[in-house]
Amino acid sequence: MTIPKTENRKPKTGTLDDLDRAILNEIQSNFPIESRPYAAVGRRVGASEEEVLVRVMAMAEAGIIRRLGANFISRKLGYTSTLCAARVTLASLDHFVAVVNRYPGVTHNYLRRHRYNVWFTLIAESEERLNQILEEITRAAEVLEILSLPAQEIFKIKVDFPL
Repeated sequence: MTIPKTENRKPKTGTLDDLDRAILNEIQSNFPIESRPYAAVGRRVGASEEEVLVRVMAMAEAGIIRRLGANFISRKLGYTSTLCAARVTLASLDHFVAVVNRYPGVTHNYLRRHRYNVWFTLIAESEERLNQILEEITRAAEVLEILSLPAQEIFKIKVDFPL
């Protein structure tokens, strides 16, 4: 199938129509795991596979959809994770962020107005590897301090934004 260009169909924030909203509602937590997922979404919302693809691409281009991807429970897959709080000087901030973002196990990385001004989450295949990565980041990134704050108990809240 040829994917049509999305020119003239780029939604802007606040200009979503009912079909855009139905697609977003469907793909938030019910994205089908099958060979033609956009055809399945189309059947659910009353549109063709092509129309769903065009609209999803347009919403991605407009920044309405930031990312499409799966969420996994890392512990059930045998991984370990931690929340990290780092103290980084403003002069070292860009370098620190570049170093941290090199690691595929970093799932979030954000600034905070706090003594520990950069927070990130890190997932690794073992506790040993997780600690090794944190040591590598500490050495390479001119960080003042990194706290590793592993979860004591997991509370996973499903968050959907009905449109």
